Amino acid sequence: MQYRTIPKIDFKPSALGYGAMRLPLISNNQAKVDIPEATRIIRYAIDHGVNYLDTAYFYHEGFAEQAVGKALKDGYREKIKLATKFPAREVKSRADFDGAFERQLKRLETDKVDFYLLHGLHRPAWDELKKMGIIPWLESKIAKGQMDYVGFSFHDEYDYFTKVVDAYDNWTFCQIHFNYMDVDYQAGRRGMEYAAGKRLGVFIMEPLRGGQLAQKPPEAVAKVWETAKTKRSPVEWALRWIWSYPEVSMILSGMSSMDQVKENVAAAEAAGNSKLTKAEITLMDKVRQAYKDLRPIPCTGCRYCTPCPNNVEIPGIFAIYNELKMYGDTRIVSFRYGNGPWAIKSDRNAANCTECGTCLEKCPQHIGIPERLKIVHDELMRYL
Repeated sequence: MQYRTIPKIDFKPSALGYGAMRLPLISNNQAKVDIPEATRIIRYAIDHGVNYLDTAYFYHEGFAEQAVGKALKDGYREKIKLATKFPAREVKSRADFDGAFERQLKRLETDKVDFYLLHGLHRPAWDELKKMGIIPWLESKIAKGQMDYVGFSFHDEYDYFTKVVDAYDNWTFCQIHFNYMDVDYQAGRRGMEYAAGKRLGVFIMEPLRGGQLAQKPPEAVAKVWETAKTKRSPVEWALRWIWSYPEVSMILSGMSSMDQVKENVAAAEAAGNSKLTKAEITLMDKVRQAYKDLRPIPCTGCRYCTPCPNNVEIPGIFAIYNELKMYGDTRIVSFRYGNGPWAIKSDRNAANCTECGTCLEKCPQHIGIPERLKIVHDELMRYL
């Protein structure tokens, strides 16, 4: 295993961290983690040098922390740094903080969390937590020895990211969404560089876009991969691309099978501190463009069409449809257009379009938005 750095502390994180949000399941039920298999694959990763394990209060409907606690018995807890996340959606006031944290310690069967994150910060969550007194509370837990380092995971735009980074001098690390398809999404590359400039560790989540970049690529993309002089799997290419950034402290991969663990570990052993050549970077730029060329709707997400008089989330709906066509991943429809916590609400979906035409004159791409929304809605609903 190769190891990288976190600027503010001496701990050397493995280039690959284990993200326990997609653990093996029984009967495909998110609340029923296959504990023996999860234990087997987590321990394999640790035995092969992975020294950081990340989970969260809500993963697997609250059962991921319990699964992790079981996997870390028999001396494995001492071999890794354990991370979990504060359940911001669970708390209503400062009075709720201790109870939530104590439940986490009980589930994890530990008396201490090494790295503790505020989970999924987005506006106005951070502002609300600050008002509740989250920072003094975190510092009290550090003083009591119940956590060592605090950071946050992030799901919002760059301007809000810098606000969160600058709001507290004692952040040790942050966790952001970043991969070769989502270079400027949310905090993106600018956020990574900003955080590193403030000497924060930068942990990367969604390096494979929830597995989309690990699947067999569509024909147009496969043809680009075939031109590579060095043959690698799409997974290894994606991980190597991220490791090429010196600002990155670690990649977190949500591995759910032994095959995935072995492939990820092998990539980290071979390339955890490597850099791509200029030719390889050019190749990945071509792969990115080949995926983008598969988008049927030329929406750039500029948001000039918003606000819609009927509150239709036009750019978000087109993004879901384009991703469905780019990656062939029907899971995103139920996750982002169905009833999931991150889904577009029914009162903002495409069915609410009245074809008033307000958006048409605003779209710089001259998309026939009302007509497209109807087609998109009908197709997306087939997967729900």
